[in-house]
Amino acid sequence: MTSSSFSPHGDPWAGSLVMVNIDGTSLSVRQAEFLRRHHIRAVCLFRANLGTEAEVRRLTADLREVMGPHALIGLDQEGGSVVRATFLPQAPAAMALGAADDERLCEDVGAAVARGVRSLGINWDFAPVLDVNNNPANPVIAERSFSADAQQAARLAGAWMRGALREGVACCVKHFPGHGDTHVDSHLDLPVVDKPYAALEALELLPFRILKDEAPAMMTAHIVYPQLDREHPATLSRVILGDLLRRRWGYDGVVITDSLVMKAIHERYGHHRAAVMALDAGADMVMALGSFEEQEAAVLAIEDALADGRLDRGLCARAVQRLDQLAERYPAGATDYPGARRLDDDALMRGAWARGLTLCGGARPPALGSRVRVVAQRRVPCDGVSEAGLDGERVVELLAQHYDVEALLVKDLGQLRWSELPYDGRYTVLASNHRARYPEAVRGSWRPDLHLVLWNPFQVLDVAAPAVVTWGYADGALDALSQWLAGRVDAPGRLPVDLVPPTFPH
Repeated sequence: MTSSSFSPHGDPWAGSLVMVNIDGTSLSVRQAEFLRRHHIRAVCLFRANLGTEAEVRRLTADLREVMGPHALIGLDQEGGSVVRATFLPQAPAAMALGAADDERLCEDVGAAVARGVRSLGINWDFAPVLDVNNNPANPVIAERSFSADAQQAARLAGAWMRGALREGVACCVKHFPGHGDTHVDSHLDLPVVDKPYAALEALELLPFRILKDEAPAMMTAHIVYPQLDREHPATLSRVILGDLLRRRWGYDGVVITDSLVMKAIHERYGHHRAAVMALDAGADMVMALGSFEEQEAAVLAIEDALADGRLDRGLCARAVQRLDQLAERYPAGATDYPGARRLDDDALMRGAWARGLTLCGGARPPALGSRVRVVAQRRVPCDGVSEAGLDGERVVELLAQHYDVEALLVKDLGQLRWSELPYDGRYTVLASNHRARYPEAVRGSWRPDLHLVLWNPFQVLDVAAPAVVTWGYADGALDALSQWLAGRVDAPGRLPVDLVPPTFPH
């Protein structure tokens, strides 16, 4: 597709209701032309867009120049494994903060995250997560949730959000009406949560309802809730967005969809149909990520629907107004981030990770100097949602500070045959540095002496061993773990989810 194929004109409202992504770490002439031509005012940045900090500031300045004073520049900077600006002070995962259970700490962390992203010229953070992760089999939320308890999740996420808002960055709570109790990742397929409204109100919906008057924006979930709307996922549902969220709850903040390129939506509707359906349902902005062709398909479909009356112009005028107000209240533009403030924020994050370190099943570190075998996955690539996981070599380096280490690094921990490990008297440490839950066969056969759970806390349920849960693999989490292994600190965290290691007869 060449730039000459772009629509030369059209209804400017259409592009202003669409968020797109871009390629590379700088704004190309072609991309700038696309944004101008379609009157697009919102861009979502990903890790591939973030070069040096100076490059990011130049990119966001160029985007503001092209998109205008109502530009919205967003990214996912939740903390834990879901961070795009990895060079900023590394915030704890939500569940690490749940383990610390301190509202003041959450507010301070949210403020520090906002200071960092605002210094880059970014004014919209797709965080915090309000999903209540009460389902250990959930493949995509897990430690991104603050708690399995809806009240605790609302209390801590609310504090995090208030800190971020105070520092001038718009938050976007997600994923309405709740992604916590799913067995399916909506990036890959369409999940279904088949619960009556009363059950949803008591769990999934509760944090959103508690925080609806404070949250300037909400992101929708690509999930079908058949007892609310049997036909449409929430992103495309008038019943859920229009009737429940807008009319019954009176929510008047910005509603943005999750990415339309996710298979739950893209494979069933495509960008063109989904964009129109989402706006008609009650969304204000559609996240039309993907190729130029896919992005343009969304814009042109909205133009056509406005022209022929399938989209109500009054509805879209209110959406434009909400988006304008969000950009006016939280303007884009890089701010200073003094070195001393940054060092303080880094210390805050590291201290927060340490306060979340949690033990399960009576875990104790091996004696210093012990002969230890470390089992870990060699490489853990980015999965498109989370950043790349911790390399096995770094796990080995950490333990080698305290022990005589022999390493067994494998391509895929889920395929490891535990029976093939030698029984030579070495203390065996399993380091779960990948995200996926272990297969059923693991539960009755693996016998590590200690389980280091370095990412997904629900892996504690898969392995019959005492465990230490870090909730993530940022430097602060690893520093806290190293200090615990050395016997210098306790692990003060308290579980915000139910994790009891399995026990099996020997």
